[in-house]
Amino acid sequence: MLKKTEVWLLQAKSPDIQIIMKRLLTLLAAILLPVTFCLAQTEDVVSVPKINKKNLIVKEWNAGGKGNAQTLDHVTIYSAEGKKIEETEYDTSGRQKWRKRYEWGENGKMTRELVYNERNKLVNYKKFEYNEFGKKKVQYMYDPKGKLISTKKYEYITEDA
Repeated sequence: MLKKTEVWLLQAKSPDIQIIMKRLLTLLAAILLPVTFCLAQTEDVVSVPKINKKNLIVKEWNAGGKGNAQTLDHVTIYSAEGKKIEETEYDTSGRQKWRKRYEWGENGKMTRELVYNERNKLVNYKKFEYNEFGKKKVQYMYDPKGKLISTKKYEYITEDA
């Protein structure tokens, strides 16, 4: 069965008009089809709620090997305010590889990151300064005795038109 547009094209007297009309319809379909597809897709988007990180402990396990035994790989602990306060990484036998502890200021920004080795001995720590936009400006790394090891400066460049 012919659609109204197809019948109208067949009734056109000149072959040139038929060609022009077919091209026009093809162009119109090429424009409208992706737009329709995009609109249909936006209706199917489902927002996933964020996990409440307050007092949360996240344990990551590795499974595999003989008997599908699981070994603890990584633990992350969050405070009552939802800030990351500690991370611990483990080796395949379950022994601690390293541990990091995070300290936060009243402004909600991290003030110190302390790094410990496999025996929980302090290896180094970092202090942070922030710019007026709340982004890291400078990171200072110190040895366990408080001697400055390195300084890292952050630069933020935007390409606004």
